[in-house]
Amino acid sequence: MTKSETVGTDAGEARITWHPAPRKNARFVLAVSHGAGGGIEARDLQAIAAALPAHGVTVALVEQPWRVAGKKVAPAPKTLDLGWRGIWPALEKKGLPVISGGRSAGARVACRTATELGAAAVLALSFPLHPPGKPEKSRADELLGAGVPTLVVQGGNDPFGKPAEFPDGGYEMVEIPYGDHGFAVPKRADIGQDEAVKRITDGVVRWAGMLSG
Repeated sequence: MTKSETVGTDAGEARITWHPAPRKNARFVLAVSHGAGGGIEARDLQAIAAALPAHGVTVALVEQPWRVAGKKVAPAPKTLDLGWRGIWPALEKKGLPVISGGRSAGARVACRTATELGAAAVLALSFPLHPPGKPEKSRADELLGAGVPTLVVQGGNDPFGKPAEFPDGGYEMVEIPYGDHGFAVPKRADIGQDEAVKRITDGVVRWAGMLSG
């Protein structure tokens, strides 16, 4: 049964929607936040929240304060990081190691703060390696600087960074063929949308199962 709670942070009130694993099987809390252009209704976040609890991972879908406040434009990275720091104590109350995650801008936040917050690992969904059409403005240093085991799940046709553009480093990569920044696949693709989403959840389940909790 899902449950939502509001958490006060120095950036405003955030909201956590909990998707709990069975108590006797719980190994991790996976906290995942949305990007700058959408909320926790994103297909990958919803699929992960549905799939992971059966594998011993409690999923916390986190809505950043700007989103809870009804604003349409995300604030500066420092403010996003401030909001993420503020929800961390609520995640730790479960008494389990916490995997820090997010999609797009949320993935950047998770990478930037992982070491500081003591995250067990990082899940980076659709990591925005660079702005579309501007590969020279790389954010690879954020990804490579996470300092903990990291999984990147990236669409094969993501304009913010295709898998082949990513530098070598200490992270794992799961490619979703044909996927765009939201993991949508075109009708001409030889995999359907359901299969694309299943590859996301299968990849995350496999990776989380390899982490020591």
